[in-house]
Amino acid sequence: MAFWSSTSVFTSKVPRKILFMFTLSLSVTYLFYSLMSCYNSLQFPLQENYAYQGRLVTEETTLVTLREKLYSASQGFTEITGAKDHAEAEQRTVEWIRTQASPTEAGAAYRAGAPAKERRDFSTTDSDLRVNCTTDYGEKKLPQAIIIGVKKGGTRALLEALRVHPDVRAVGNEPHFFDRNYEKGLDWYRDLMPSTLEGQITMEKTPSYFVTNHAPKRIHSMARDIKLIIVVRNPVTRAISDYTQTLSKKPEIPTFEVLAFKNRTLGLIDASWSALRIGIYALHLESWMQYFPLSQMHFVSGERLIVDPAGEMGKVQDFLGLKRIVTDKHFYFNKTKGFPCLKKPEDSSTPRCLGKSKGRTHPKIDPDVIRRLHKFYKPFNMMFYQMTGQNFEWELQEDSGSRSPQD
Repeated sequence: MAFWSSTSVFTSKVPRKILFMFTLSLSVTYLFYSLMSCYNSLQFPLQENYAYQGRLVTEETTLVTLREKLYSASQGFTEITGAKDHAEAEQRTVEWIRTQASPTEAGAAYRAGAPAKERRDFSTTDSDLRVNCTTDYGEKKLPQAIIIGVKKGGTRALLEALRVHPDVRAVGNEPHFFDRNYEKGLDWYRDLMPSTLEGQITMEKTPSYFVTNHAPKRIHSMARDIKLIIVVRNPVTRAISDYTQTLSKKPEIPTFEVLAFKNRTLGLIDASWSALRIGIYALHLESWMQYFPLSQMHFVSGERLIVDPAGEMGKVQDFLGLKRIVTDKHFYFNKTKGFPCLKKPEDSSTPRCLGKSKGRTHPKIDPDVIRRLHKFYKPFNMMFYQMTGQNFEWELQEDSGSRSPQD
């Protein structure tokens, strides 16, 4: 009798232990696979990012949570193909736009089906940190704002500072769509853009647009209400910076003085040289004003962007309708490079500066050449001041041949 009693107790306890161990094993296995499934989506950047990069969430409560995380993080760190010619491509592009929703409409619904795989951006500060394991959120849109110029004006510094803001998503590479790749169509162009959440701004930067004759018409055809940002600096300093960049790639080119003049003895400036032609800002702006009002343009001083980056960034954020999140706490002046670097406001970690290609030392230029160039640009500068309603005071700068930051 005792034997059967002990056997009964044994057979009742063993199944419970086995059941418990089996349940525990299933739980651990489920947790392991759950973590593995999120691994590819929860990507921690190799380089520090300034803000969370998220995608559109359809449920309102989840969206609110995401937005709170985005703002919180920002405080811590910051093909229409086959066209026979350009005219045919432009016509097809216009027809395409008419069938699409406005690129500036907010709150676009989640598109049916998974969007095309997001193209990875290449930049010195570009990385992704997704706060949701699902990669199907968000929508790729045509840009609502573009930095259109100017080359060697400080456009890269401005873009990287803007990317600190959680409400700005920008492609790292320069797409060159409206000057080199227009025949590929708006579908191709949009696919280059990063996915955005509702309320975020899609941006890109291609400085050569400002001096491209057909760029204003093409951009206007895409979006009449688009916002344009132009970074300008002293045209003499800008020309020397442009030459310095070319010299670093082609050391065999003639000297700056040789390229700048058709006849130096007679003092004839060669305005056809691209390094000098870009700096005739009034001439290029005239083309843009045929399609866009000044209210849709914002001019950033390349000089003030160096000495007062937070002040210039405040104006840019206001122009874009953004909350002023990028402040003086996000900048640190690097005396070696000669321009501000981005940093975390809350700690003393090493600030993130632009790449080695920025901050090159300018070659020594004959002061007489600099003086003649200032004289050449002065009437164009005066015209530019009148057109924009801003005085950049470039005539007060003298030693423009010295080393210039933000090269």
